[in-house]
Amino acid sequence: MNRAFFSLFATAIFLLPLALTASDPKTPGSTEQLTPQTKLLIMRDLTAERVFVRTPLPMGERGLAIKDGKVTPSQQQVAQLVMEHGFAAKPGDRVVITNVLIKEKSIVIEINGGGKKHEKWYQHVELGANGTTTPVGGAPKSLEAKGSSVTLEFDKYVPELTGDQVREMLAPVFDFKALNQAEAYEKTLPPKVQEAIKNHQVLVGMDRDMVIYAKGRPPRKIRDKDDKGVDYEEWIYGNPPQEVDFVRFQGVFVSRLEIMTVDGQKIVRTQKEVDLQSQENELAAKKPEQKPADAPSLLRPGEQAASAPDTRSAPQTAYPSPGSTTPTDPPGGASPHWQLAGL
Repeated sequence: MNRAFFSLFATAIFLLPLALTASDPKTPGSTEQLTPQTKLLIMRDLTAERVFVRTPLPMGERGLAIKDGKVTPSQQQVAQLVMEHGFAAKPGDRVVITNVLIKEKSIVIEINGGGKKHEKWYQHVELGANGTTTPVGGAPKSLEAKGSSVTLEFDKYVPELTGDQVREMLAPVFDFKALNQAEAYEKTLPPKVQEAIKNHQVLVGMDRDMVIYAKGRPPRKIRDKDDKGVDYEEWIYGNPPQEVDFVRFQGVFVSRLEIMTVDGQKIVRTQKEVDLQSQENELAAKKPEQKPADAPSLLRPGEQAASAPDTRSAPQTAYPSPGSTTPTDPPGGASPHWQLAGL
């Protein structure tokens, strides 16, 4: 009796860990390390896949990193990298995953060739004669790659994952489910802007891309100066007797919206309706670093630096669309674009 009870008790203790293990599926937070077989499956699953970008990607070796759902570096640091190296992709752009590198503690996703130039083996081959060598690689080497990368970072090692789980981790940067570029771009915008684009409306504070998605490319444009002498560009949509919209840009943002309705009413909106964070303008507004007093110079002692030539171009004048006349200031002080639109 005691022997039978002891046998059943030992069997139960042996089977209990197996039951707990079977009820606990593999998750990204599991303690199991990525196997070589799973590593190959992930690389094959993601390589050559085309995705849409949710956030700006700077060109170069330093891309973005994701850890515990948080993206680094900060938006301001990304804007600085973009100012220095340029864009590899903007929100809404479609890119291709060209390489997947799985390291001990990270998964590196390279897009559009990656941020580091990968040379072919034959570009290192040289032929020598009489003490000189000549490369046989053919085309000259590119000095700069045009792509970027996104790195998934882990604490100790890369756990067992599936391709779909990797896609979920990349969701803050990549959109794998968007059907087209317009849909992917709209998802990156604030809800108020998304609603305006769906209704084909323009809001003061939108940028040029947003206006194009909302109204299409403008059939007519004019460039002029306002009462304070500030340059602006105005996009004109519609023709009388239909509703006519005059969308004025100062820089890249809408500063004024003027609507002439079908019944002759004039609606003017100048108050900002969308407050977009303009990191580019913030960086441009920063004062350049001053050179130290003892900065090296190529001038000889006693020489003075020649004044820089005046490279300022003549102010841009208004240009009409085909078949229209050049706008001029009409009597009474009316805005020139009213005359251009035939109002």
